[in-house]
Amino acid sequence: MRRQAWIAVGGVVVLALAAGAWVAMKPGSAPGGNAQAAAGKPGAAASAPPLEFRSNEVVQPQRAALPERIAFSGPLVAPNTALLRARTSGTLLALTVAEGDRVRAGQVLGRIDMAELAPRIAERSALLDSARATLAQAERTHASNERLAAQNFISPNALDSSRAQVDTARAALAAAQATLETTRVGQRDASLVAPIAGIVARRHVLPGEKVSAEQQVLTIVDLARLELAASVGTHEVARLQPGMAVRVTVEGLDGALTGQLARIAPAAEAGTRSIGVTVALANADERLRAGQYAIGEVLLPDDRQRLLLPVTAVGSTAGQSHVWVIEGGKLARRAVTLGRRDEAGGRIEVLDGIGADARVLGSRFDNLREGAQALVTGSAPPATASGPAVASAATAASASPLR
Repeated sequence: MRRQAWIAVGGVVVLALAAGAWVAMKPGSAPGGNAQAAAGKPGAAASAPPLEFRSNEVVQPQRAALPERIAFSGPLVAPNTALLRARTSGTLLALTVAEGDRVRAGQVLGRIDMAELAPRIAERSALLDSARATLAQAERTHASNERLAAQNFISPNALDSSRAQVDTARAALAAAQATLETTRVGQRDASLVAPIAGIVARRHVLPGEKVSAEQQVLTIVDLARLELAASVGTHEVARLQPGMAVRVTVEGLDGALTGQLARIAPAAEAGTRSIGVTVALANADERLRAGQYAIGEVLLPDDRQRLLLPVTAVGSTAGQSHVWVIEGGKLARRAVTLGRRDEAGGRIEVLDGIGADARVLGSRFDNLREGAQALVTGSAPPATASGPAVASAATAASASPLR
């Protein structure tokens, strides 16, 4: 019995040793857990193969000036816009221009029917002739009375009375002349005359329609000078002043134009807390049109050298900005404090957290681990902070770039 018990114990030991050997030879097995568990423990990063980054995926901070840009947008407007209005009521007989036609200042563009003025002018002309005749008769009578008074044939009172009649007749003549001139001015108002040179933007009435005094007939626009009407925040307006050069890009137009900051509103707009600015643009060739959307940009020079990185090199976790650097052949995450940002150039200022000699990953990657082995391959020169780095498809799968 004792011998059989020892044989049974020996069989169990042999089975246990066999099972242990089978587990040890199983692929992916490791003491203390599988590969993923090992990677999560201290020392796993050191035993993992190093991550490879191409040289164009690693940048070094550069010191350079970073001019600040103040941008604003809005429509183009034509400050020299005139509304041609009817100066009298009547029927619009003719309108000789259409929308898009070019006109010159003083050009007759249409006429309003003023037929009822003709008899009125004739009537007031007759009244003027009558007043003129009355004045002539009064002057002759007064001259005769003066001779009679010199011979003492009439009294001084009679002479004063005749002089008063002359004055009254003279005043009546002046009133008749003024009335006739007013009527003739109304007749001249029947002609619609262009107040400025420009292009007809809109016709508000058509021939044959009845118009009233001060009714809009035509809108004329002078495109030789346009303005960009925009607004900026109250925190930016203090850095602007009239006369500054403004870079203007216009919707539908290739390239940029140069304008000048003409005016800054004296008060903020209610509700928006923004302040209006006006940029003057020369448009002698009339390439631009009123109403087009435009973006203005003022470049403020920078008098200091700043430490710059590509925007793509900076990540954020829980509101804290950070970058990944390669130090001593290992990855390290460094919290950074950011400053001025250049959206157009894709650059950002780093105030604190890294030095100018740091080697920074120029793109954001997934699955990076603190302390992981890392090396840089390739002979291309390191990317600078002048633009974002391009992630390489050859980077290890464990550090795949974010797309």
